[in-house]
Amino acid sequence: MNRAYRKPLKRLLFLAVIALVIFFLSINEQLVECVYSERIYLFTSIVQRFISSILPFAIGDFLYLALIIYVLRKTYIFFRRLFKNYLKKTDWVIIPLKAINFCLLLYLIFKLTWGLNYSRPSIAQQLGISNEKYNTQQLVKLGEFFVKRLNELQNVKKTRFSINELREISSQGYDDMELKNPFFDYHIPAVKSVINSFVITKIGIEGYYNPLSGEANVNMRLPSVALPFVACHEIAHQLGIGREDEANLIGYLVANNSKNDYFRYAASYAMLKSILFEIRIKSKEDYDRLYATVNKGTVKDFEEDRNFWRKYNNEMFGYLDVAFDRFLKLNSQPKGTDSYQDIVLWLYNIHKKDL
Repeated sequence: MNRAYRKPLKRLLFLAVIALVIFFLSINEQLVECVYSERIYLFTSIVQRFISSILPFAIGDFLYLALIIYVLRKTYIFFRRLFKNYLKKTDWVIIPLKAINFCLLLYLIFKLTWGLNYSRPSIAQQLGISNEKYNTQQLVKLGEFFVKRLNELQNVKKTRFSINELREISSQGYDDMELKNPFFDYHIPAVKSVINSFVITKIGIEGYYNPLSGEANVNMRLPSVALPFVACHEIAHQLGIGREDEANLIGYLVANNSKNDYFRYAASYAMLKSILFEIRIKSKEDYDRLYATVNKGTVKDFEEDRNFWRKYNNEMFGYLDVAFDRFLKLNSQPKGTDSYQDIVLWLYNIHKKDL
């Protein structure tokens, strides 16, 4: 064997062994919960948030940018050497090996800093929330319950919060919920606004968790009614909630129990959108009847929401939605983006006694 191949091959073998260990670890949900989520991630996430909380801007966005620049630079160097015939015979083996090693390294960093949380047991089950199915009539009753709640909250002061206010109120909400359940324990808040909100909005993203920095990033360009729930949702990811439907559940529970009236309104507003979407699929007649009972203030919020996304959204969102659907399926969410609607099932079981 050529000596030039030995180093990248040894590295490939080393990384592949670790990747296999992580893969087999992820098969056992209880092992992931006990060893990773409750111990390793609990420690590393706090360290990440401590470091990122020192600076007011989103560190993770710069890390992403640095990663993109690094990949582009390496790609440029490769093609420049290719076109100028500077590539050696050994480069045709070494360069692919290095590329595979780089991809494996990124995979391991993602899994170890956050990705293994996708394999933990159901959070809803841990919180004692049933998965009892509902019929269309019960779904409509749930919609009526949330419409009534929003109508009652219509006189709240609708405020456009700053990122600091969102961080403070959301963190307080988690502290209040921790008194009821230690699962909501949240230390060292690191909630940042995304740096390039225009680009993020154009591709249809409301917020995201950055596993490189441990930050919860919120798109501050969003309509004001969306911001409280998005902030609570992204903090849920910081607590190791990988699945989107479960982050919706945690975000709802926190925002709905907040001492801030607008947070409670925003939580019910976000949930009603999911419920109405489900009702429209199952019964267009019930959807039309229920929508007609929604107060004018909430209807105005719906219209502003639609106009906002109509203004910024483009064809790219459709492509990224498909890509994100595949990403979810690769991370133990076989229903893809349909998994978001599991929140309606849990809402029904949470409020079943109120219907």
